[in-house]
Amino acid sequence: MIEQQVIAQAHWWNGTAVSAFFAGVLALVLSLLFGRPYIRWMKAAQFKQVIRDNGPQSHLAKGGTPTMGGGLIVAAATVSTVCFSDWHNPYVWLILGVLIATAILGWVDDAWKVIKGNTKGVSAKLKLFWQLMIAVIALYLAYHVSPYPLYTALQVPLLKTWLPALGGWYVVLGVFVILAASNAVNLTDGLDGLAAMPVVFVLFAFMIFAIVQGNQDLSRLCHLPYLPLLSHVVVVIAALMGAVLGFLWFNVNPAEIFMGDVGSLSLGAALGMIAVVVRQEILLIIMGGVFVAETVSVILQVVSFRLRGKRIFKMAPLHHHFELVGWKETRVVMRFWWVSLLLVFLGLSTLVLG
Repeated sequence: MIEQQVIAQAHWWNGTAVSAFFAGVLALVLSLLFGRPYIRWMKAAQFKQVIRDNGPQSHLAKGGTPTMGGGLIVAAATVSTVCFSDWHNPYVWLILGVLIATAILGWVDDAWKVIKGNTKGVSAKLKLFWQLMIAVIALYLAYHVSPYPLYTALQVPLLKTWLPALGGWYVVLGVFVILAASNAVNLTDGLDGLAAMPVVFVLFAFMIFAIVQGNQDLSRLCHLPYLPLLSHVVVVIAALMGAVLGFLWFNVNPAEIFMGDVGSLSLGAALGMIAVVVRQEILLIIMGGVFVAETVSVILQVVSFRLRGKRIFKMAPLHHHFELVGWKETRVVMRFWWVSLLLVFLGLSTLVLG
C-alpha cells in the first residue's frame, strides 16, 4: 500500500513537472518569437501609448511607443496552458477565464484611449463594474466546484493548524482579492518593466505553494492542507511566468512596447485568482507588497489632498515620487524589483515556519 502511494506521488510529480516545464518554455518561446511581429503590428495599427501631460517630463519622450503588449502575454500563456494542462481541472479554466475576460476589458480600455487621444479610457465606474462582474462569476463558480471545505478555508501564515471555514465569505474575500490585485498591478505598471518582474516573482512563489499543497507528502511535511486540484494549477502559473518573461525582453528600459491595461489588469486579476485558488490571499498582501505600496500611496495622496489640501508625495503612484526626487527610472525599477524579491522570500519562508 505504501509502495503504491509512493509510486502514485512520483507519477504525479513527474507528470506535473514535465507539463509545467514545457508550458513555461512554450510560452516563453511564443512571446520571444512573436514579440517583434506583434510590435510591428501595433505600430502599423497606430496603437501608441498616450502619455499623461502632468506626469514626469522624462516620460514625454515615450510618446508613440506601442502599447497593448499584454495581448501577447495573454495569448502565449493561454496557448501554452491549453497545450499542456489538464482540461478536466476546473481551476485551470477559472484562472484562464479571469485572465482572458479581464484582458478583453483592458483591450477595450486601451483602444478607447488611443481613439480619443488621451489617458481617459473606459470610465472608472464602468471598468470597476465589469471587473466586479468577472470576479463574482469566477468566485461563484469556484465556490461550487470546490470538492470539500479545505478548498474554501482561510489559511493564515504561521498558524497552519487554524483553518477557519469561510463558507459564503469565500466568495466575498475572493472578489475583493481579484479586484484589489487587478487594480494594484495596473497602478504599478508605470515604468519600463516595473510591474512585470514582481508579477513573475509572486507567480513563482505561488507555484511553489501549489506544488507543495498539490502533493500529499510535501503538504504533510510543511503542515499545509493537501489540495489535489492544485496539481495542474502549477502548469497555468508556469505558462504565465514564461509569457511575462518573454514579454519583458521587449519591455525593459527603453521599452519597445508597453503592457497596457490589457496586460496589467489581466495579470493582476489572474494573480488574485491564483492566490484564492492556492488559498494564500494573506500572503499575496505580503509578497505583493510593491503592488500594495503603490496602491496605498495613491489612496493616501487623494485622501490627504481632499482633507488637508496638501499632498504627501510629489506624485502618486509611489514610483513617480521617487522619479521626481531624482532617482533615474532604471534605479527605481531595480530597487522595486529587489524589494519585491525580498518580500517573496519572506512569504516562502512561511513554508517551513509555524
